Order: sequence, then structure tokens, then C-alpha cells
Amino acid sequence: MTVYDFDATLENGTTYSLNDYQNHPMIIVNTATKCGLAPQFEQLEQLYTTYKEKGLVVLGFPSNQFKQELDSAEEAAQACRTTYGVSFPMHQLVELNGAAADPLFAYLKENAPGTMTNAIKWNFTKFLIDKDGTVIKRFAPQTSPEKMIDDIEKLLAE
Repeated sequence: MTVYDFDATLENGTTYSLNDYQNHPMIIVNTATKCGLAPQFEQLEQLYTTYKEKGLVVLGFPSNQFKQELDSAEEAAQACRTTYGVSFPMHQLVELNGAAADPLFAYLKENAPGTMTNAIKWNFTKFLIDKDGTVIKRFAPQTSPEKMIDDIEKLLAE
């Protein structure tokens, strides 16, 4: 099983297969527009614009699990675009932890455990996926997206 076995739903309600991104490294990140870490949107967008021609995909999944997101996926995506210039795909709001956790995030947590627990502890937990759909690494919420550059460049060179 890989991330390519999952579907995702864009903020506009369109569902698609992550298999569409086969042979592309990905960053999958849970987001929240009202979080103190929201300026990471700018850094994620910078990574996306710098490396998208080489195949990198960034996928944002808003979540209100920590009570720091707007009421709808459409509002969240619009806030990301107008405030931070986000052009990478944004998705429907998802649950990250617990019985209602989105299956993709359950898979990500299982394949890139956190420190002491697999639970996602906060907004902007970032997962790096290789071209084969394998989860390579989990980055903590406080870790700047810029600290992912070496790992991204290694994946793009493969």
C-alpha cells in the first residue's frame, strides 16, 4: 500500500485519486489558517513554486481538530490564497486523529510515527512522500518547511 491507494477531495468537492501524482514527490501537510504557524504557508508556497517544474507537489489539508480553522474548506482555501499567495491544491477539512481520522492521515501516521505517539499533535505536521508513494519522513509542526529542502532535493534527484 502507498499514498497512491487513497482518494482526496479538493475544497470545491472534486474527489480524485492521489495516484494522479504518481512519480511525483509530495509534501502532505495539515493546515489551519488561524494558527500561529500559518506563516508556513508562504514557505510551503515557495517550495512549491521553486520545485514544481521538477515534479514536487504540495497538498494542503485544512483541519479544525485544534480549533484554529475557518468553518469551511472554501473559506480556508480562499484565506490561504489571499493572505499567503497559496497556489498549491487545498482540500476539504479533515479529521487527523481519533476514530473519525481521515484514512490518508491514519496511513501517514502509521508509516511515519511521531515522537512518543503516532497522533498528530498540532497544525502543520508535514509528511514527505517519495516518487513511489512511500512515506519518507515526518516533520514536526515547528520545523520550518525550508528545513525540508535537502530531503526534497534528494528525492528529486532520484
